[in-house]
Amino acid sequence: MELTDNERTLRHCKFLTALPVYNEASTVESVLDEVSRYCDQILVIDDGSSDGTAKILSARDDVVVLTHSENQGYGAALQTAFRYAADHEYDILVTIDCDGQHEPQRILKFVETCVETGADIVSGSRYLRSFDEDSPPPEQRRLINHQVSKILNQRMGFEITDAFCGFKAYRVEALREIQLSENGYAMPLELWVQAACHELSVVEVAVPRIYLDENRSFGDSLDDPATRLNYYYDVMNRAFASLPHDCERLRSMRVG
Repeated sequence: MELTDNERTLRHCKFLTALPVYNEASTVESVLDEVSRYCDQILVIDDGSSDGTAKILSARDDVVVLTHSENQGYGAALQTAFRYAADHEYDILVTIDCDGQHEPQRILKFVETCVETGADIVSGSRYLRSFDEDSPPPEQRRLINHQVSKILNQRMGFEITDAFCGFKAYRVEALREIQLSENGYAMPLELWVQAACHELSVVEVAVPRIYLDENRSFGDSLDDPATRLNYYYDVMNRAFASLPHDCERLRSMRVG
């Protein structure tokens, strides 16, 4: 059977799947076993784990492991993945969390969408459509996600429904435009600001809403929803202020 143009492109597409991990000893083995079924180029960024994750990773010969000597944060781990993908000249980088809340069988869908649409960022959305297996979202998380997504859409011109989903595919060449400094959990908000500045194209792919730990801590005072939302505003405002002068409209913008 003759291959379609898209199938030929995928055959020549060099893509990497990267997983930031921190103290994921209970899930990392099973998640990597599943990821390896759909991708043979896998990068794990161990962000200073102290629970046995490193020992599990050292026993595997099917992944590349980059280790932060101490915990630097989710954003720092993703920045390490971005640099690795660019340095090794990958075409597409897929990012997926290691807590079991993302389904690795959807990796190829993200790659295919990136190729088919030419989008710079393919972003997973847990709110784009419903799935039978959806978990009800923790209400405060849903409200904050909705508020932040609304700001991104109204102020920056996006049309997204989920500002925080970590399941994404990036065109690596587009990532070279991005300058990031936020090491914490809110780094994706800095990335959205940078994406708007550089006019990167974004499409969403629907993914099931799976919450395995509804009481997960965001760390210290960030477990308070109001404090967390203000932190997100602060991250976006710092990101606006640090934009280059040719992004003047966004550079002068503030939220909150």
